[in-house]
Amino acid sequence: MVALVDTNILVYRFDPRFPLKQERATELLRQGIADRSIVVPYQALVEFVAATTRRISGQASLLTEEEAHREADDMLAQFQVIYPTENSFRTALRGAALYKMSWFDALIWAYADEHGFDPLLSEDFQDGRLYGRVRVQNPFAMAVHEPSLR
Repeated sequence: MVALVDTNILVYRFDPRFPLKQERATELLRQGIADRSIVVPYQALVEFVAATTRRISGQASLLTEEEAHREADDMLAQFQVIYPTENSFRTALRGAALYKMSWFDALIWAYADEHGFDPLLSEDFQDGRLYGRVRVQNPFAMAVHEPSLR
């Protein structure tokens, strides 16, 4: 089974404010590298760099730009990365309208739908819900009771 991961899992790996989620994200990503069961959308890498280099409540960012760029480059080497196509863009348009998703969530979902990845691992969707043929799984839902990044 190959799963697509959303940006929040990549970010939690470096976010010490949520130690249980950090531990779970690290475990999930390490296992995904070992058994090649994780795929990362290009968009998640772009969002990862933006999220980890943004200042948090007037304090330092999670990573420096150099660190974030190095980590994103490492992820390119460690995971299969998928890129948008015209079809994924059109699917995202339909998904945003049909499921009332934000544009960025619709794009992530469209990658999973287009490539047949199931589950989509994210805390940004309704856990367990089936969106078309893609089921969402929140890897933090059962074991972790910390607030989300939102």
